Parts: sequence; C-alpha cells; structure tokens
Amino acid sequence: PDTHVAWALCATESVLVATRAYLRKHGEPQTPAELQAHNCLHYPRSQDTPAWTFEPRQLSIAGERITVPVSGNFAANNSEALREAALTGAGIALMPDFSAQTALRQGKLVRVLADWKPVGAFAETIYAIRPYAPHVPRAVAALVAHLRQGLAQGFAEV
Repeated sequence: PDTHVAWALCATESVLVATRAYLRKHGEPQTPAELQAHNCLHYPRSQDTPAWTFEPRQLSIAGERITVPVSGNFAANNSEALREAALTGAGIALMPDFSAQTALRQGKLVRVLADWKPVGAFAETIYAIRPYAPHVPRAVAALVAHLRQGLAQGFAEV
C-alpha cells in the first residue's frame, strides 16, 4: 500500500518436488498433465479446484502455458508444512525454492518436471517492507543492507 515502502531483496521461484521413494512407487510425471494422476500437496488459494500453471523452460516454446487441475489429500497455507508432508513421501508439492532449498541440497527431495517452470503460484521476488517514514531508522537500514548482502545470490539452483 501507499503507506509502506518495499525494498527488493532477491529473486525466488516456485519448485515442484517429491521424494525419490514417492516417485519410484507412483512414477515420475513427464508432463504437467500427468500430475492429475498424482497426490499433489497444494497451497489452497480459494474455494476453487486447485490448479497449477506451467510454462516450458525451453526458449523456443517459451510463452506457452498449461494449467492443470490437481488434487491431493493434503493442503496447507504454509510452504514449510507442504515441505514436511512431501518429505514423508506423501506426494508432489509445489513450494517456493527457499522452503525446499535445504531438502533439495541434502537429496531428501528432488525436482519434478524440471523442464517446466511453475508460474503464478508464489511471488518471484522477496521484499523487505516497512511503514513509510521520511527518515529511515539506522537499524532498519542496517537490517535491510544485511538481508540484501545475505540474499544477494538468491537461492542458488540445486
């Protein structure tokens, strides 16, 4: 809102993840449409049927989007809860990269449909937001500088 100031800290992206055990048992989808046959752990946005939208990472066909209705036995409005459910082998989860980063690096989760980029599920930039004031307190400026430095590389590809 006009009453606040936002400072961009870093880019972020949505990732589709699952455990290797889940994929061995249920098969690894090769296209977004195949997600309809999987238990999809989703972040509820409304009363509508959940749907995930993807675009191919391949530049030659960039811009084409596909939206797939998904269903599953678990939904949470917290990406860490989705990660924890995915870690149990419960299904395929869509979450921000910062929530999946450690589990991906440790090999506990793997990316699913790596050739497809999830779009519209979560924000693409992380911001520091503060109420507007004509003078920025030094502590706030120092915190934002620290966050910008710490997040300068974003969430490196795993």
